[in-house]
Amino acid sequence: MPVPTLVPANTLFFLCDIQTKFQTAIHGYGHVVATANKLIKLAKARFSIPGPQRAALGPIDPAIDLPALGDQLILNNDKTLFSMLTADVKAVLDARPTVNSIVIFGIEASSHVCVLQTVLSLLESQKYTVHVVADGISSCNAFEVPIATQRMRQEGAIIGTSESIAFQLMKDAGLPQFKTFSKFIKEDKESTRRVGQALL
Repeated sequence: MPVPTLVPANTLFFLCDIQTKFQTAIHGYGHVVATANKLIKLAKARFSIPGPQRAALGPIDPAIDLPALGDQLILNNDKTLFSMLTADVKAVLDARPTVNSIVIFGIEASSHVCVLQTVLSLLESQKYTVHVVADGISSCNAFEVPIATQRMRQEGAIIGTSESIAFQLMKDAGLPQFKTFSKFIKEDKESTRRVGQALL
C-alpha cells in the first residue's frame, strides 16, 4: 500500500473557524493563530476558509495574514454546517480533481464540533488523505482535544505537526526557496516550542 505524500499542487488547506468571537473561549487560542500564520508562510498550497455565521461570530481573526495568500486563497465565505464540507467547498474540490490531500487546522477540535466533523466528512467521501495539524487545533476544553485526535486517527486521519507538514511539502533542500524556508524555521524555533508546550 503506497504511503500518502503531500504535494503542493495536490493539497488543499482548510482553516477552520479561527474567528474573533472565540478569542477568549478557546484554550491556547493565540498559539493556534501562530500556527495558522506559520502554515500560510510555509505551505505554498491553496487554502479554503469557510467560516460560520460571521455576522454573529466575527471575521476570521485579522491577526491571521490572509492577504499573504494572494490567489492561493480560493474560498473565504460563510457556512452554517459544523463540517466545512459545504456545497461551496464540494464545488471547489470537484473543480480540482487532482487534489487528493486535505490539511486541516483550527477550532473546535472537540468531539462534537467543526474540526472533527470536517475530518469525518472528508474521510467518509473516500476521496482524500486527511492530515490534521496537531499544533494547530484546539477547543474550549483542552481535555477534549486528545480524545478527538484519537478518534480522527482511528478513522484514518494522519496526525502531524505544522513543521513536519511544511517539510513534507518542501521535500528538497536543493530547491531555491529552501534557504528562505530554513531561515524562517530557525527564527520561529522558540515560538514552535511554546506552541507545542501549550497545545500538545
